[in-house]
Amino acid sequence: MSSLEISSSCFNQETKLPSSPPLAEGSAFEPLGKDKSEVEEKAKDIIQFTAEKLSVDEVSQLVISPLCGAISLFVGTTRNNFEGKKVISLEYEAYLPMAENEVRKICSDIRQKWPVRHIAVFHRLGLVPVSEASVIIAVSSAHRAASLEAVSYAIDALKARVPIWKKELYEESSSSWKRNKECFWATND
Repeated sequence: MSSLEISSSCFNQETKLPSSPPLAEGSAFEPLGKDKSEVEEKAKDIIQFTAEKLSVDEVSQLVISPLCGAISLFVGTTRNNFEGKKVISLEYEAYLPMAENEVRKICSDIRQKWPVRHIAVFHRLGLVPVSEASVIIAVSSAHRAASLEAVSYAIDALKARVPIWKKELYEESSSSWKRNKECFWATND
């Protein structure tokens, strides 16, 4: 069983304004004072939705474990084009209670399918300029196959199941909300 750390950091659901500090439940290690080699490390899932710029280094550090020989990452970034239009940024919104719950379920699914140690899923909300990360998923495991497969599964499941909406902002002053057509809550256009 894993402990869970969740942060909805900078948004409350109704106004999309800064809100309370991140929630944290559990910790990665037993009480301090013991040598790391003497401590049994607990598996952890770290989930964060934030308006802050995402850091690949910070997220990858969260899943490091002396028990693991592999850390696999997926980093989704804003590209500068879509269907011949110049994109200047993306804007993300999420229904946080459901989004957090669905990501927790995805972490649980991963743990049932692969022997992984730690899982981190960070998603940006608000405006995300070109070349910046919108999503970072990091998974650690003893061997590379498990973490590579788990990361691939996680991004596919996130896009299909988690209520996150993306608006593309174009140079021509137009914009377009996008939703994943695989999402169970999406309607057909």
